[in-house]
Amino acid sequence: MKLDRIHFGADYNPEQWPPEVWREDVRLMREAGVTIVTLGIFSWASVEPEPGRHDFSWLDEVMDLLGDAGIAVSLATGTASPPAWFSRLHPETMPVTRDGVRLSPGSRQHYCPSSPLYRRAAAGLAAELGKRYGGHPALALWHVGNEYGCHVRECYCEVSAEDFRAWLRGRYGDLDALNAAWSTTFWSQRLGDWAEVLPPRAAPTLRNPAQELDYRRFSSDALLACYRAEREVLRELTPDVPVTTNIMGMWEPVADYASWAPDFDVVALDLYPEPKDPRAHIDAAFFHDQMRSLGGGRPYLMMETATSAISYRPPNRPKRPGLNRLWSHQAVARGADAVMYFQWRASAGGAEKFHSAVVSHGGAGDRVFREVKALGAELAGLSRVAGTRVPAEVALVHDYPNWWSLELDARPGELRIAERVRAHYDPLWHENVTVDVVPPEADLSGYRLVVVPNLYLCGDAAAANLRRYVEGGGHLLMSFFSGIADACDRIRLGGHPGAFRDLLGLRVEEFWPLSEDERIALDTGGEAGLWADHVVTEGAEVLARYAGGPLPGEPAITRHAFGAGVATYLGTRPDAAAMRALTRDVLRLAGVEPVLAGLPDGVEAVRRGPRVFLLNHTDRPVRAAGIELGPLGAVVVEDA
Repeated sequence: MKLDRIHFGADYNPEQWPPEVWREDVRLMREAGVTIVTLGIFSWASVEPEPGRHDFSWLDEVMDLLGDAGIAVSLATGTASPPAWFSRLHPETMPVTRDGVRLSPGSRQHYCPSSPLYRRAAAGLAAELGKRYGGHPALALWHVGNEYGCHVRECYCEVSAEDFRAWLRGRYGDLDALNAAWSTTFWSQRLGDWAEVLPPRAAPTLRNPAQELDYRRFSSDALLACYRAEREVLRELTPDVPVTTNIMGMWEPVADYASWAPDFDVVALDLYPEPKDPRAHIDAAFFHDQMRSLGGGRPYLMMETATSAISYRPPNRPKRPGLNRLWSHQAVARGADAVMYFQWRASAGGAEKFHSAVVSHGGAGDRVFREVKALGAELAGLSRVAGTRVPAEVALVHDYPNWWSLELDARPGELRIAERVRAHYDPLWHENVTVDVVPPEADLSGYRLVVVPNLYLCGDAAAANLRRYVEGGGHLLMSFFSGIADACDRIRLGGHPGAFRDLLGLRVEEFWPLSEDERIALDTGGEAGLWADHVVTEGAEVLARYAGGPLPGEPAITRHAFGAGVATYLGTRPDAAAMRALTRDVLRLAGVEPVLAGLPDGVEAVRRGPRVFLLNHTDRPVRAAGIELGPLGAVVVEDA
C-alpha cells in the first residue's frame, strides 16, 4: 500500500443493497474523504451462489465504480462465513465444542479450522478472486478471512483430533517425548499409542494442563494455516499486492499473534473501545502499541472501529460528540496509517443492524456523518505523519502461551492477564511514556526499561534473554508468579522463581493469594492486594515490606543489582497510587523521560515522526504544553 497518506474508509458490503444505492454510496464516500474501503468480507454466497458457479457481475460493477472514483479497495476473500450450500453438502466441516455439540450454520465462522474441505474451498475462492481482480487498478490490498477465532477458536471434532496428533508429532517426534512434556505419569495418563492422544474434551475433573496448553498452541496454528492457505494462492497470482487479515489485540486469547505477525504484509487491527468505560482510551492505547510492535514498529491499519454505538454491548451507548475524532487521532498518534469503520452503511437486517455506521438508517444527514466527514478532511492534512514511526524506550512483555497457561484451572490464585497487563501499563500511560509490546524472546537491547507482568510460563530461551538484558545493563520491573514453569508447564525445581532466582536475588518460599477484598498495608504507604509472596532475600535490597496481613514485616518489593543492570521485583499488587509512584522511581532509575512532562492528568502525549499529538481524554478544557485543549480535544503540533 502507498503510505503517502493517512487512509480513511470503512467496510463496504454492497451486496446488501441495490445498484442505485452503490452510486449514492460512492458519491457520499468522495464527499466524506474516503480513500479506501474493505469490500465484501461476507460475500461468499453472493460470489458463489451455487457450488462452482461464480457470479462476479455485481462485484465487477462495484470495483469499477470505486476505481473510477479514486477509492482504493482492500478486497476481502469472503471466506469467514461459508454459504448455506457448503454446510449442507459438507456437514462434517461444522465445528464441534468441547462438550461434543456440533454447531450449526446460521451465524458466522461456522467451520472447523482443521477441515481440509474448508481450506480447499476457501483457497479456491481466493484463487478465483485473484485471477479476476489481480490486475484491477482499484486493488490495493487483499483481506483474507475475518477476525480469525473470534467465535470458534478451537474445534474438538475427529478431524481436529487427527490434525492435533500430526501437530504433536511435528513438535515432539515420538510418544516418549510427548509423555515427558505432558507429565503423564501423573494420574496414570501415560500414552502408549498415538490413537490415545485426544483433544482436551469434557472430562470428569481437571484436565492435563500441558495438554490444554498444547491444544491452544495447536488451535492457533490451525487458524493460521487457514490464513496461509489463502495467502499463498494470492501471493502466487498477485505477488505485488500485500496480504493481511484483521486481528483483535487482547480481545480474548484467540491466537499467538506474535507467531502470526511475520505472515502479515501489514498488521490490521479491529478495535471497539467501550464508550461507557472511563478508562477505555488507556486499553486502546495498549492495543495500538501492541499492533505497532507486532509489525516491528512499522505503521499498521486500524481496519475496523465504530463511528458510534456497538451493537453487542447493551446498553448500546453512542460515542459522545468528539469522541470518535479523539480516538481516531489516538490511533494515528500511536502508529496507524488508516482509520476505517465497520461499516459504511448501516444494515437494514441481520444480527448487526443496530451497529453504528458512517451512513445511518436515516441517511447521511446526521451528526455521525458530519463528524466523519470533518475527520476525513482533517486526516487528509496529516500526510507528513504517514509512514513515520513511534519511538519507545520501554518494552512490556506479553506472551500468549503464558496467558493461556496462567488462566488454566488449579493455580494458586485467579490471575487474569488483562488485569495484570493493565496494572503495569496504566501508570506508564499516565506518565506519558510510550511502550512497545513484545514477546519475551524479542531483542530487548534497544530498551532502557523492560516490564514483565507475571510471566508464569517461561521457556529457557525467554529466561536467558531476560537475564542477558539485565546483565548487559538493562532495567527490569517484574511481578510475582514469574519464572515458575517451563514451556511445557512443568515446575522449575530448586525454589521459586526458578528461572529468575539469581537474577532477582531472592527466593519465594510460599505463595499467599489474597481474597478479593483483602488488603495489606505497605510500610512505605499505600496498600496491596490480590497476592503476597513470602520472599526471602538472597542479595536483593528491600524497598517495601508488608505492614500487616499474613506476612507482617516480610519483603514486598525488592531491587537487585545483576551484572551491569538492575531488577525490581513486585511480590504483591500495590494499589494504583503506590504502583504509579514505583513506576516513576523505576523510570527515573532507567533514565526514561516522558514525551512531555508536566501535563494535566488525562492528557496523552505521543510523538510520531515530526509531530507530537496532544489528546485530552477529560471532559474539561485544559492547558497542555502551552496549548489550549477543549474537552475531548486533539491537537497535532510540530516538534522541532
